[in-house]
Amino acid sequence: MSTEYQSFSEFYPFYLSEHENRTCRRLHFVGTSLGLCWFVAAVVLLNPWCLLGGLVTGYAFAWVGHFFFEHNRPATFSHPLYSFAGDWVMWKDILTGRIRF
Repeated sequence: MSTEYQSFSEFYPFYLSEHENRTCRRLHFVGTSLGLCWFVAAVVLLNPWCLLGGLVTGYAFAWVGHFFFEHNRPATFSHPLYSFAGDWVMWKDILTGRIRF
């Protein structure tokens, strides 16, 4: 049974606890970065199919991290919107050095 969170600020500490493995975090960072590249390509090329490429790439890297390194079930399955936001906040926190890469 999943916990219901009243806000993203309540959810984010749980999200981080699901990403304690450094390799998992690295895979998330790489997948999110590649997803961002796909988004830019979609805008530049005016090709909406690139958005699908970004989603597939981002989630593929993240789920490999969870299944093979973190050994847990991605929070995306129970909290998809908060998890999507959490991934971008964690990406920013890694980029700014708040979370160790």
